[in-house]
Amino acid sequence: MRVLVIYESVYGNTHRIADAVATGLRDRDGVEVELVTPEDAEDAGRFEGVDLLVVGGPTHMHGMAWSTTKHQGAHAEQEAAAKGKPAHELDDDAFGETLRHWFHHLPQGGDTPSAAFDTRFDAAPAMTGRASKGIARRLHHHGWAAVVEPESFLVTKDNELVDGEEDRARTWGEQLADAVVGRAPTTT
Repeated sequence: MRVLVIYESVYGNTHRIADAVATGLRDRDGVEVELVTPEDAEDAGRFEGVDLLVVGGPTHMHGMAWSTTKHQGAHAEQEAAAKGKPAHELDDDAFGETLRHWFHHLPQGGDTPSAAFDTRFDAAPAMTGRASKGIARRLHHHGWAAVVEPESFLVTKDNELVDGEEDRARTWGEQLADAVVGRAPTTT
């Protein structure tokens, strides 16, 4: 089974969750996983032969990140660090393309299985929002079939993953592989 995991990250938390999901997927025999950022996933050829598409990103302003929110946060951290103030470490993808932009390049899925996840602050979803819901809607709009409900992984107010979230993401990856392997073939 071939799995493509696409993630967007600013501070590295979503990247760490994507890595853990990929590890969980790889824990199942016969699963090949490719982990890429939205910029690296704009080539439609990358989706050929994909049996499962997993997409995740951080929650910004109750939904998926916008270029402005993503880049403003990254610039603010750079400025703080330059002034000798405490700053969070930025992910290599902090200034990369957003999922919102990438969805314009996503080919039709033809009912291929998919899953969506996000990272968000550890508070009620009504307060934080959930990027995974928007990701799942866009995947559905492009013909990708959800095999599980969108999932959130939690971050503290200090912008660190809540203890145990990487383990939970690894388990979620295993469950995704099992859900796709156990999925009945569609008939036409």
